[in-house]
Amino acid sequence: MILNWLCMSRDSRRAIEFRNVSFRLADGKTLLSGLNIEIFRGETLILLGRSGCGKTTTLKLINRLLDPTEGEVMVEGTATTQWDPIRLRRRIGYVIQEIGLFPHWTVEENVTVVPRLEGWGAEKTRARARELLEMVGLEPARFASRYPRELSGGQRQRVGVARALAADPPIILLDEPFGALDPITRREIQQEFRSLQERLGKTMVFVTHDVREAFLLASRIALLKDGKMILAGQPAELLKSADPEAKAFADCLHDPEPAEGRS
Repeated sequence: MILNWLCMSRDSRRAIEFRNVSFRLADGKTLLSGLNIEIFRGETLILLGRSGCGKTTTLKLINRLLDPTEGEVMVEGTATTQWDPIRLRRRIGYVIQEIGLFPHWTVEENVTVVPRLEGWGAEKTRARARELLEMVGLEPARFASRYPRELSGGQRQRVGVARALAADPPIILLDEPFGALDPITRREIQQEFRSLQERLGKTMVFVTHDVREAFLLASRIALLKDGKMILAGQPAELLKSADPEAKAFADCLHDPEPAEGRS
């Protein structure tokens, strides 16, 4: 009885699950191999690793920009291949480094693109845009009517985060979202993002190769190398690991942090 209750509790907490997932290109090159991991509701899982290790591939399998070659990716208990791709993506916010704002739309129009597609009324949509702009530190009266070209890089990134949250999706995917920012702005937004996490309690999967960023934001870290998962656990577990790749990333914590403008 107790065992059954524990299993049911674990299942109810699971937002995303990779079940022996592999992904290969048409030419046979393997980008991801035998990935097994559970991602629980309300946690922030950091996908950490070098360029080309499979982090972004893993992310794209969650919102069905890619389908697995082998295995299953489960979202809210249903395999992604059984989801309608549009419905799935509207339940998942997506933030990327280049942001992808529509240049001829105002900030408000960019933030509310998904609510408008979902048929929200004008008053509700407008109120949501202002709520989110305040949440990400952009005063609505100043920024709602501006265009992306009138914003700094950090402001555009904040708009990208607000857009991902607009329809209140339960899952947020972030692919190197702060990587193009200067070090000072990046640290400020990281701190703001951490506060936002604590307030919203969303399930977040966050791609980075920056171990400091991983330690600042992660509930757990999944370390990838050459398409395989080296470890998955709390940040302290990476520090204790004897694996050479884990040690290499742990050693980066002792390197001097780059200053703004340093090449």
